[in-house]
Amino acid sequence: MSEKIELESRPVFPFTSIVGQEEMKLALILNVIDPKIGGVMVMGDRGTGKSTTVRALSDLLPDMKVVANDPFNSDPNDPELMSDEVADKIKNNKTLEIETKKIPMIDLPLGATEDRVCGTIDMEKALTEGIKAFEPGLLASANRGILYVDEVNLLDDHLVDVLLDSAASGWNTVEREGISISHPARFILVGSGNPEEGELRPQLLDRFGMHAEIRTVKEPDLRVQIVEQRAAFDSDPIEFRNNYSESQKTLSEKIVKARELLKEVDLNYEFRIKISQICSELNVDGLRGDIVTNRAAKALTAFEGRNEVTAQDIFRVIPLCLRHRLRKDPLETIDSGDKVRDIFKKIFS
Repeated sequence: MSEKIELESRPVFPFTSIVGQEEMKLALILNVIDPKIGGVMVMGDRGTGKSTTVRALSDLLPDMKVVANDPFNSDPNDPELMSDEVADKIKNNKTLEIETKKIPMIDLPLGATEDRVCGTIDMEKALTEGIKAFEPGLLASANRGILYVDEVNLLDDHLVDVLLDSAASGWNTVEREGISISHPARFILVGSGNPEEGELRPQLLDRFGMHAEIRTVKEPDLRVQIVEQRAAFDSDPIEFRNNYSESQKTLSEKIVKARELLKEVDLNYEFRIKISQICSELNVDGLRGDIVTNRAAKALTAFEGRNEVTAQDIFRVIPLCLRHRLRKDPLETIDSGDKVRDIFKKIFS
């Protein structure tokens, strides 16, 4: 990136400079490696760097090929990730102009309306000119990227439903006055919030692939380090970012390699049985827990540059994949993540 572009854009805190919060950072990286994991819900205390960490991820995102001037970031090679207009051009053997751009990171404001999120149909143009005039929303911009919702637990439940349905199906459909328009909307949904301000409904929480819990750092030396880093960044963001440019580049390249290696990673049958055994013993409803744990373990293995999943890989990801799927017991004293780890040790022993 040139100095000119660096100065013009708003500097982002470097991901590799963030102290602690390893659980959240790992969950975010694994979802970039395999978007089918299903997103991340980050819950924790105020002022713990949730938003800073999520937004810092944008620097690490690899490039992708898109059809030029297409509002949906259409993939020129995948019919499931292209708009109907692009698909028609390919069908009619028209030449597509291809360009490369960064995987997008889209912020969804807390007060966003459904029209702003899903897009709107211009009925006047549709009726007078006989064409489907569609004004794309945030879901169109987020296709093949990341959609970030800060304070997702304060978002209207109906909008959360819309986001989760689109994230699960990979498509967004807008219907109005008998006119229906669909477009691809496959994105990684990342939500953050403070549990003191309210929890998500269990059926909505279950739809997030992973759940990271963030706690305020207690160690005085780490707290001082975090404060000093923030002060250094605020004082001279460009210089601060330059100090971490090498580590940022290394991590970004590692993510790109992991995405390529992912399809070669093997999770043996015995481990798959044990993962399902853990889900069964924890009374996890449905099969999402099994599927996400399998995917996350493979993504971690690819991130480590290996092609064979180990028990340790599963141990590292399984609390992130299952803790939010456990049935709440108000009398329970053990942390949900620790409960998952205890059952893991019992079954894998």
